[in-house]
Amino acid sequence: MSSKKVVLYFTADITDQPIIYRLVKDYDLVINILQADINPQKEGTLVVELTGDNFGPGIEYLRRLGVAVQPLTEEIIQNEEKCVSCGACTAICPTGALYIERPDMLVKFNSDRCVVCRLCVKACPMKAMEVRF
Repeated sequence: MSSKKVVLYFTADITDQPIIYRLVKDYDLVINILQADINPQKEGTLVVELTGDNFGPGIEYLRRLGVAVQPLTEEIIQNEEKCVSCGACTAICPTGALYIERPDMLVKFNSDRCVVCRLCVKACPMKAMEVRF
């Protein structure tokens, strides 16, 4: 089975539909919600990791419903030459992708857990966390 990270954009008229359930039930996809945001107007964005063999039909289903689907093309990288392991980024990281490794007390980055929220980029005083397109 392969995995793919995508960003889903929902309009208010479809947020009440069981879209994730249908992806699981009808297309046998495993959905890992990495980040979710729904505004007061009920428009939403989901960053999800899809795992399975039916990406194509599942994505086509989403597009038929009016969900905009984009691959997650940005990534965060840690510039280890700039990093001084101050830990400022670890406190702000919502997924635990950035953590302090003990006993060395070095900041480590697990890119598989990253949802590209960019909070670490803003928090890093040394500008060691960078966005790559």
